[in-house]
Amino acid sequence: MGMDPEIGMLHVDSPNRSSLACDLQEPMRAKVDAFILNWLQTEPLRKADFWEDRRGNCRIRSPLVIRLCETADTWRRLVAPVAEWVAQALWNSSRRVANKTKAVPTRLTQRHRSEGRGREVTLVVNLPRLRKICEVCGAEGVKNRYCRSCAIEVARDTMAQVALIGHSKPKTPAVKARISKTLSDHAVANSWWSPSSLPEWLNEKFYVQKIQPQLRRVKVREIAQAMDVSQPYAAFIRSGRRRPHPRHWQALGALVDITAGE
Repeated sequence: MGMDPEIGMLHVDSPNRSSLACDLQEPMRAKVDAFILNWLQTEPLRKADFWEDRRGNCRIRSPLVIRLCETADTWRRLVAPVAEWVAQALWNSSRRVANKTKAVPTRLTQRHRSEGRGREVTLVVNLPRLRKICEVCGAEGVKNRYCRSCAIEVARDTMAQVALIGHSKPKTPAVKARISKTLSDHAVANSWWSPSSLPEWLNEKFYVQKIQPQLRRVKVREIAQAMDVSQPYAAFIRSGRRRPHPRHWQALGALVDITAGE
């Protein structure tokens, strides 16, 4: 556009910086920030993506730089009309220009050429598309919210939560008989259990403060298998709405890698 990128209007001129180029980026800052914030919230970063130089500055490595540079064409098309507008404004404000109504060539957007052909110029630039990743494990290339393996686990947990709703509804006689049988088996096991079998450090306070909060990261089916209970009841245990019998505390502690008191 014939402008000197080193001479800024908003940014102070400084060595090794194109101040005018920085000026022209300001109108696009909101779109770039929105893209970056959305990217940071949807894709986890890894330690291998960064490195620290001798001065203590944090830098990004080449693979991440390449991915960011691939979006440069989008920002170029967005900033092109701004650059042409600034060039026209500078042309009109010059005292040495006799014909201030002359239009500056639109070499970036080719807007004058399109208008000369009777075409209406509309700027439509789509923001770069982010790679879809699994919300659980962070795997790339997924079609929906989860990868195949995580989708199965999420579906199981969801089914367990749905089963909680059905668990509270009236039961048929057959279902009541099966539940009674299960409850009686657990009642017998509870009666035969001795409190002395628990370690001294594993008391009610330790379970509530140390084990119960960690159960939220354990799958419902794993809790059900460890306690030999149904998944709806295991979902109650994981959420903290039910407190299991003390004979299950040691098995639940093993699930969250707690085998000794702190």
